[in-house]
Amino acid sequence: MNIAALLTGTVIIVLFSWSFSIKHKRYHGIPRFFAFESIYLLVLLNIRIWFHNPFSLNQIFSWILLILSAYFGLAGFFLLKRKGKPSQSFENTTVLVKSGVYSLIRHPLYFSLFLLGTGVMMKNPSPPALILGGINLAAVWFTSLSEEKEMIERFGDPYREYMKETKMFIPFII
Repeated sequence: MNIAALLTGTVIIVLFSWSFSIKHKRYHGIPRFFAFESIYLLVLLNIRIWFHNPFSLNQIFSWILLILSAYFGLAGFFLLKRKGKPSQSFENTTVLVKSGVYSLIRHPLYFSLFLLGTGVMMKNPSPPALILGGINLAAVWFTSLSEEKEMIERFGDPYREYMKETKMFIPFII
C-alpha cells in the first residue's frame, strides 16, 4: 500500500469531515470519517485488481453495488440541494426533504456509502477487506443514528413522523 497516498487521502478525509460537520458541532461527521476512511482503505487495498476477471460473480456484483451507490448518492445529494434549502453547506438543510428517494428511505447518502464500501470490498473479499467492510457498515449505522438525533433537534415532530413513515436504508425493511 502506498503510504503517501494513504496519508494524503486521510488528510483530505479529515479536512472534509472537519469542514462540513464537526466544526459546526454536527457530530455525525465523526463516525462518517470512519466510513470514508474504510472505503478509501478498501480502494487502496483493491485498486490493483479492480478490473481483473471482469465477468466473475464478485466483479459483477461489485459493479451492480457501485452503480446503485452512484444512484442513491447523486439522487440524495441533488434533492437536498434542490428541495432542502441548505444554508452554508448542502447537508445543513432548512426544509425537511421527504420526496423522491427520501420518500422511500431517510438516509440515501449513507446507504450510498454502505453500497460503495461493499462494492469496493467485493472486488476482492479478502479477510482485511471484510474487516474494512464491517467497519464501514458500523460507521454508516452510527452516523445515521447520530444524524437522526440532529434532525429531531432541527425539525422536531415532523421528523419523528417521517421516521414512522420510512425506513433508514432499505424500503419496508430496515
